[in-house]
Amino acid sequence: MDRKMNIRNMPSEDHLLCGQGACAGCGVAIAVRNIMRILGENTTVYVPASCLLVFGGGMYPHSAFDVPFFYSAFENTGAVISGIKAGYRRQGKDVTVIGIAGDGGTFDIGLQALAGAAERNEDVIYVCVDNEAYMNTGTQRSGSTPFGAWTTTTPVGKKIKGKQGFKKDLMSVVSGQDIAYAATLSIAHMNDFVQKVEKAKNLKGFRFLHVMTPCASGWKSDPSATYDLANMAVETGMWSLYEVVDGEVNITYRPKEMRPVTEYLKLQGRFKHMGKEDVDTLQSWICKKWNKRYCPAAPPMDGKEEDLAYGGDECEGV
Repeated sequence: MDRKMNIRNMPSEDHLLCGQGACAGCGVAIAVRNIMRILGENTTVYVPASCLLVFGGGMYPHSAFDVPFFYSAFENTGAVISGIKAGYRRQGKDVTVIGIAGDGGTFDIGLQALAGAAERNEDVIYVCVDNEAYMNTGTQRSGSTPFGAWTTTTPVGKKIKGKQGFKKDLMSVVSGQDIAYAATLSIAHMNDFVQKVEKAKNLKGFRFLHVMTPCASGWKSDPSATYDLANMAVETGMWSLYEVVDGEVNITYRPKEMRPVTEYLKLQGRFKHMGKEDVDTLQSWICKKWNKRYCPAAPPMDGKEEDLAYGGDECEGV
């Protein structure tokens, strides 16, 4: 019987090589390097306009990938990976084809091509490396930018302070198209990360992986805090870990006690302007997404595991 893959027995060979120009503490580089270790050498990568294109493979004639690598226009990820897979199929080759796009190229500019590939159930893997803004062009807001966050297009003024809308629920948009597999991942939960990538690799049809990837420059955080940010996002409910298989939702990690969202916000300069009213608004959004019983303001539970698990009819969002 084959062992389930984890961080101890995962392949160690890098296909995103050292020496690329990612910023210190880049969550995208961490995520992509580990994804490529699992997918292996029989993989073709497509990347649209993004930070990954700049530091990973777009500086012709050099590339940090040691597998076939393509790039094209910002909005085309879903279409291009569909075409690459069709080309391999016509040649009788079984190659893993993966598109890796940022949140701007997924939530916004590339959403139409993504939806089309999902609706056709193309046999490809689409990865969104989500750093919650258009970081490659100077930190402009995207559909993924969370409530209250400073960006250059949601500045902090006297009347409006940061983004006033909430993060788009992209997983519901994509998984609602009856695709083969969809999952959220965190670089702070690597066993969960590895097992979801391996599952996606071994399935057929359209597979969607959504990875939170902290950005030190855009989030105004210390490069050494990348892991802590990713972990605290999960522990405060700002990022939830689950998968959707055949339409069934499975939460893969449940915080035993939801931490106050302030513990996540205080690690980043993009939220430093937020007052109590805005923090309470964001905390209420988290409560609605999960379950009010498990938010920090709720009375303490008796400590039983079944009481602390999320779920039930009152759980919203996931």
